[in-house]
Amino acid sequence: MRGNRQMELPEDFYIPIPLDTNNITALSPFLVPQDHLGNVAIFYAMSIFMFFIFTIGTTINGLTIACTVQYKKLRSHLNYILVNLAVSNLIVACIGSFTCFISFSQRYFILGPLACKIEGFAATLGGMVSLWSLSVIAFERWLVVCKPLGNFAFKSQHALACCAATWFFALAASAPPLFGWSRYIPEGFQCSCGPDWYTANNKYNNESYVYFLFGFCFAVPFSVICFCYSQLLFVLKSAAKAQAESASTQKAEREVTRMVVVMVIGFLFCWAPYAIFAVWVVNNRGQAFDLRLATIPSCMSKASTVYNPMIYILLNKQQFRVCLKKMLGMSASDDEDSSATSSVTEVSKVGPA
Repeated sequence: MRGNRQMELPEDFYIPIPLDTNNITALSPFLVPQDHLGNVAIFYAMSIFMFFIFTIGTTINGLTIACTVQYKKLRSHLNYILVNLAVSNLIVACIGSFTCFISFSQRYFILGPLACKIEGFAATLGGMVSLWSLSVIAFERWLVVCKPLGNFAFKSQHALACCAATWFFALAASAPPLFGWSRYIPEGFQCSCGPDWYTANNKYNNESYVYFLFGFCFAVPFSVICFCYSQLLFVLKSAAKAQAESASTQKAEREVTRMVVVMVIGFLFCWAPYAIFAVWVVNNRGQAFDLRLATIPSCMSKASTVYNPMIYILLNKQQFRVCLKKMLGMSASDDEDSSATSSVTEVSKVGPA
């Protein structure tokens, strides 16, 4: 693209690399395959990956919701938050990942500008709910285990209020591009949509929106997670030290420590690349970059729809796995059910249930 690109800035898309053409519209990601941006094999590989994320993410999160609805004993305050996380993941998987699968398979955003805005909004909304839900889970564990408020009991109504707050915060973050503060356009290889990280000095004020997302929707939840889990580990280590000869306490410490490390690493793995890339682009306007740097972070964030439920639910030593086996017609022995129940009691004293 030549030097007059900024004068003919399109309303629905922006390709952030030089292209040898005077007619930007002829290369619109809504009209023609974007083979000029990368090897065809990359598009098909990404299509396969997004189909995998769509299939596994939809299945895992759908089963999580169905299992909670079927078994009343799973309707605890913590599980309400986990179901809220599953709902947000389901939105991203069903709309974001599926749309990306179709687009990558065609090598352009075949569904058009309106679908791009819907996909960008839905993926951002679900992603923000997921981020805030992870911080709420950490906050809930901090209240229950560390007891900073004394004998305050975190009940179901508190969990529901926190779930409502995650949707309020997510809407506050995802709705502005629909009303002129930034915009939703194709990103990376132009087969997935998200907020406009690229354009500058225009009516959309993208820079301020990127800083808002980074601060409010990444830095704040991550700070909450780090603070709450660090306090949780401190309390757990103190309990383990006081009961040095208790095998169950020592085992609980190891399990919770491992779980916390995996949670924090998983959070950073899924969301840090997206946040860091967006801030880098805003602060390095005009510098050329590989479009894979814009595509990979987006796909990694969508992969959280598979990762999150595996960490918080399927790898959880609560009753979820027992109930899930029963719902799927798989045998769950009485010993296993009893072990799951005792695990809930033991872990609730020292760490994540």
